[in-house]
Amino acid sequence: MSESQQEAGAWHALTGEEALARLEASADGLAEDEAEARLERYGPNQLQQAEARPAWKRFLEQLANVLMLVLIGAAVASLGLGHTLDAIAIFGVVLIIALIGFLQEGKAEQALESIRNMLSPQAQVLRDGRRQTIPAEALVPGDIVLVESGDRVPADLRLLTARRLRTEEASLTGESTAVDKETATVEAEAELGDRTGMAYAGTIVVQGTARGLVVATGTHTEIGRISELLRGVEKLKTPLLRQIDRAGRVLAMIILAIAALTAAFGVLVHGEPASDMFMAAVGLAVAAIPEGMPAIVTIGLALGVQAMARRHAIIRRLPAVETLGSISTIFSDKTGTLTRNEMTARAIWLPEGEVRVEGTGFAPEGRFHAVADDGRTGATLDLDDHHALRHFLKVGVLCNDAELAREEGHWRIHGDPTEGALVVAAAKAGLEARTLRGDHGRQDAIPFESERKYMATLHKVDGRHCLLVKGAPDRLLEMCHRVRLEDGEDGELDHDAWEARIHALSEQGLRVLALAEKPLDEVASLEDHHAEDGLTLLGLVGLLDPPRDEAIAAVAECLAAGIRPVMITGDHAVTALAIARQLGFAHTERAISGREIEAMSDAELAEVILEVDVFARAAPEHKLRLVQAMQSHGGICAMTGDGVNDGPALKRADVGVAMGIQGTEAAKEAAEMVLADDNFATIVGAIREGRKVYDNIRKTITYLLPTNGAQGLAILLAVLAGSQLPVTPVQALWVNMVVAVTLGLALAFEKGEADLMRRRPRDPGAALLDLFLLWRVGFVSLLLLLGVFGVFSWILNAQGGSIELARAGAVNMLVVGSAAYLINSRFLTASTLSLQGIFGSRPVWGSIGAVAVLQLGWTYLPFMQLVFGAEGLAASHWLAILAVGVAIYLVIEAEKWVLRRRH
Repeated sequence: MSESQQEAGAWHALTGEEALARLEASADGLAEDEAEARLERYGPNQLQQAEARPAWKRFLEQLANVLMLVLIGAAVASLGLGHTLDAIAIFGVVLIIALIGFLQEGKAEQALESIRNMLSPQAQVLRDGRRQTIPAEALVPGDIVLVESGDRVPADLRLLTARRLRTEEASLTGESTAVDKETATVEAEAELGDRTGMAYAGTIVVQGTARGLVVATGTHTEIGRISELLRGVEKLKTPLLRQIDRAGRVLAMIILAIAALTAAFGVLVHGEPASDMFMAAVGLAVAAIPEGMPAIVTIGLALGVQAMARRHAIIRRLPAVETLGSISTIFSDKTGTLTRNEMTARAIWLPEGEVRVEGTGFAPEGRFHAVADDGRTGATLDLDDHHALRHFLKVGVLCNDAELAREEGHWRIHGDPTEGALVVAAAKAGLEARTLRGDHGRQDAIPFESERKYMATLHKVDGRHCLLVKGAPDRLLEMCHRVRLEDGEDGELDHDAWEARIHALSEQGLRVLALAEKPLDEVASLEDHHAEDGLTLLGLVGLLDPPRDEAIAAVAECLAAGIRPVMITGDHAVTALAIARQLGFAHTERAISGREIEAMSDAELAEVILEVDVFARAAPEHKLRLVQAMQSHGGICAMTGDGVNDGPALKRADVGVAMGIQGTEAAKEAAEMVLADDNFATIVGAIREGRKVYDNIRKTITYLLPTNGAQGLAILLAVLAGSQLPVTPVQALWVNMVVAVTLGLALAFEKGEADLMRRRPRDPGAALLDLFLLWRVGFVSLLLLLGVFGVFSWILNAQGGSIELARAGAVNMLVVGSAAYLINSRFLTASTLSLQGIFGSRPVWGSIGAVAVLQLGWTYLPFMQLVFGAEGLAASHWLAILAVGVAIYLVIEAEKWVLRRRH
């Protein structure tokens, strides 16, 4: 076999046998050692990632904004006016700010890039004759892959078997209509869309099942020749960042206009030299524009994404981080999300009575007991004497695609956990699935689809063709006319009695399945009409999937946070209500069924959605209507989903949440967030993290703006009063850089406040800076302004110090005041007047320590004094500055106290 065979093409013109022969493969799959050898030869089944932006390009992009252009222009003009040191200092600060943005953006991109691999799809393959789940990148030419409805095809496949298979190939052909697939060959010259015997990488299976031979992987696939799969996380721009960018541009224009008018006022009214007033205008502009804010907000979002990924919530689209803080309703699947997804058969109801099954989980350990009429458990059953039970278990294995395997010391199910429970139950009786399936080969099948609610398979059992059916009990009762009695004969079916048994099992919180069969003459192809009439009911099985302990705690946390969890399940209403009560849902008086949803108008459903927390027997298409009903009340919804039919609801929801383990690739593609552990508690954890991220961003912005406001006001007032500037342009740049890079960034690492999940969901339409925050920005700007002017005037006039000494005092006062306000900013309204409040944050005190070192160097190092025009301060100056800083801190805490009292 040569590597060029991947590109041999025309696989669609070869029969399955010819394709297998060309790739030296077997219909039972490759051996593990051969698969490893081929992986070494061909490389992983991955598309080449788009080239990252070169470092130099990313650096230059830091200069492509209004602020940087203003600073560069100011530096050039300063150089032209002979202010060489000022020009060098401005250029130096521009370089430092650009480097900081460059490093921060690089860190954010790496954070997002690191989670791309977590979205890698899985593939179901046959190796050594066994069905296995492996990462899709481990596929090699010659592998046998199994696909079903909702899967993304992981490599180019030559179909060997196909059952009602249809794929959506828009990513290759542009045609949105699904294509019917079969195994027949077509002409070698056939167009891509006409190659019905092929399933191509990146396309989505919208119906049916198939088994295919991998003929091309990675860049050798059709989609590898066209483009990279659109599976990456979005780039860094989000609505919040765009809003900040827009506000920054408007603010920059306003500040430049004020600076120009201020300079003109100084020249025309006070007769100041134009060059001095130009530098004052530059200083005002540089001081007032918060240039570090966009970079800090970006890194805050990226840190949130990383934190969520560590907690198994993978954010695929950054705007979801912002939206999570507004979620008011979580529509959640039950199985595997609210429950453990370790489905176990607990009860079997045959015509002669109930049988109880021991054991929980996937380990094939447990016995069978008859149940007396009074509900007591009887003696252990010997299956050699109970042929009806043995036959029931055998049918459950044959009409089934799941496999039980022991891997790394643990029993695991490959396939659907519900089907797996039947395989485990049979294994407890000594019935081995592979042996049974080998003795009674499957001749045809109708795969389970949510619309039909059953699965049917055709086998040769005891010398005759027999149709076996497994599905929802209410659906099968409609399809059955007879029941298999204890003596093996068929009798009349008492629908009311069996409905009562379904209800009894459901009341115990069990999911109920029914099994049925009928003899069937040999047919060329199994169709729906063969299964939907004339069946004989064999019995019922009740399956238990217990609630997750962490889901119970998460539901309680949701209710405390004003978030309403709503269950959508395909289970029986009584079962769903039983589980909802165990979980602690708020409204468990009744459940609405899928049929009731269909019968309701949109207006009626909009009324019901406010009063019902459980929707049972619901199909995926009902999810869309439920989301729309809640959104009609202004609700912000998260919706979980795992199937291809969940796509519309996931897209319509404000945050679509796909299951990472059980979810199809179609669901993941439509979602904003993927749960790596399929756990409801992970959704709640992501909401908590989203609230924290947004909270910290608000704190950061509220913290940064007063520093800029105080500097700008100080320069503005000095020019208007005709006095000397308390802060020069290069000094303002230094303060902005130090405050934004060290102090401002600390708030992005703050832990969430204690009451974070006791607040109501955030209004997504609310302004980022509401009246309260605007008041806080203005109030703190004035406090810092008073502190800066007070220290500047005291040193210059009362102490008789030089202008350089006074400015050094003003700059240090601004930084110390900002450091004090940083402690206030840990909580927007709550008090920090406690040991925990003042000293409880390592990032805050780490940044304050770094600033202290920087300011001491700025104040006392000769070359820094030369560049920034400063002098060393005396101990008395530091005592006064620290006293004013403490006073600013206490005044802001007093303002918080007043606001809390008013609230």
